[in-house]
Amino acid sequence: MSTRSAGPRRPDRPWTRHYSPGVPASLTLPEGSLVDLMDSSVRRYGNKTALEFFGARTSYRELGASISRAAAGLKALGVRAGDRVALVLPNCPQHIIAFHAALRLGAVVVEHNPLYTDRELRHQFEDHGATVAIVWDKAVDKVRQLPADVGLQSIVSVELIPAMPLLQRLALRLPVPAARAARAALAAGKHAPRPRPAAQPARRTVLAWKELLATGVLKKRHPRPAAGDLAVIQYTSGTTGQPKGAMLTHANLQANAAQGRAWVPGLEDGRETVYAVLPMFHAYGLTLCMTFALSIGAKLVLFPKFDVDLVLKAHKKSPATFLPAVPPIYDRIAAAAAERGIALDSIRFSISGAMNLPTATVETWEKATGGFLIEGYGLTETSPIALGNPFGPSRKPGTVGVPFPLTDIRVVDPRNVLQDRVPGAEGELLIRGPQVFAGYWNRPQETEEALLEGGWFRTGDIVSVDEDDFVTVRDRIKELIITGGFNVFPTEVEDVLSEYPGVKDVCVVGLPRQGGGEDVVAAIVACAGAGIDPEALLAFARGNLAAYKVPRRVALVDQLPRSLIGKVLRREIRDTLVAGR
Repeated sequence: MSTRSAGPRRPDRPWTRHYSPGVPASLTLPEGSLVDLMDSSVRRYGNKTALEFFGARTSYRELGASISRAAAGLKALGVRAGDRVALVLPNCPQHIIAFHAALRLGAVVVEHNPLYTDRELRHQFEDHGATVAIVWDKAVDKVRQLPADVGLQSIVSVELIPAMPLLQRLALRLPVPAARAARAALAAGKHAPRPRPAAQPARRTVLAWKELLATGVLKKRHPRPAAGDLAVIQYTSGTTGQPKGAMLTHANLQANAAQGRAWVPGLEDGRETVYAVLPMFHAYGLTLCMTFALSIGAKLVLFPKFDVDLVLKAHKKSPATFLPAVPPIYDRIAAAAAERGIALDSIRFSISGAMNLPTATVETWEKATGGFLIEGYGLTETSPIALGNPFGPSRKPGTVGVPFPLTDIRVVDPRNVLQDRVPGAEGELLIRGPQVFAGYWNRPQETEEALLEGGWFRTGDIVSVDEDDFVTVRDRIKELIITGGFNVFPTEVEDVLSEYPGVKDVCVVGLPRQGGGEDVVAAIVACAGAGIDPEALLAFARGNLAAYKVPRRVALVDQLPRSLIGKVLRREIRDTLVAGR
């Protein structure tokens, strides 16, 4: 694969002095597309294991052949360059094959959470207009019943069990409760509940995955996508309003994989084992668990969902060396491994994202593994990683680190993005780099608001940068609470409330106040056996916060709703509290 130089070291990137030894200040990025990336890995690592799923292994050469067959099948269904192909799949070998098969035709992959509701899927299908969807069999009925006006014509049904080893497939047929429960979690049953019929039912072809692969192989001479072509539409979480489709090009995703590879000195191409416990329909899992792992010839161990028992079982046979995850996952794996006497010392590198990384989690994990656990930062719009703590002694716990190679940042006044903040002052973070997306699908106005002149992307995050150029995230602009004319950042209040004895989890939101403005309200989860007196908690808050930041009300709840990667769903909590539930 050819490469392109990104230029000499920039003198205006002072943070590069903190890079770990071996991490370059600049990079030579690969040219071409993700198709070229996959072809290169197939050639370089042919007989090495590319994928492992419940113990069943697929070599890079076998993966390449399956991608060619799936691409031929998609072509027979009418998929052409620029068409959107929807994936509604958990982590599984078919997910990776389908992803790269669509790209091979120059089509655009659109990722979906298979647990989404009918309403959520309908909005996204209406938005992107895919005519072909490759869907987990447990979600097929949901997708098949989408209204006719979404334009979907063909559905490929994917069963997970055939991708498992023979002995495990046989075990799932046993007439015992445990086998039935495991089978029900992986596959649609004969009596699976069906969604309500659509108002305008559509005629759609439904074929099995094995039928898609039976078409033949794709001819080698076919149009290939260019680096600047659109590769993926990844929907944002939608903090406010409907989710938007972030457009990520082949160059964006290749660049971020290369930046990730450069950030981890000591990785050995063709010898690493990466655990895909993060969902690949999320930008974090897509890049770190798929693009990055396959670009370095790693063995990618796939989990359809995070299950600590499955992870530790797999770790005994194929010990992980690189684990991207979120703090709760690290906590659960470390606790379970300690309880069962399972060594984790093969895991040399771990990178956490999506939420704050507690110091206690770092200490516990690094003691268990002997490796590094660092925090990174990014968004769907940055493919997703833009900043990270160095893998080494120069890191700063509590911060999200410094910009990746080839990445620039600015901190500006959110009300006037032309005005840079003085060093140390809080402001909105702007990012520029080769991983920054191409805009929002079918949303020119939102694209214009997000992408400024010069290629700067408005993150919507309030940050501060210390004297060593390390970045600390303070809060989200969209989650800002305005009360009595004052601005309140929820995380500042949450940090204080979480220090109160007996508080296990906390989320602070703003609820509309009659006459305008918002009230600060806290949803609190108590530790097991702890009785929390709301008045005593508020008295504690008054002793540590300005009066306008103190919650007007405390709601005691059993748990906080979280996304599959562990993010607290603030909008859902806000809606629940507004409804008085």
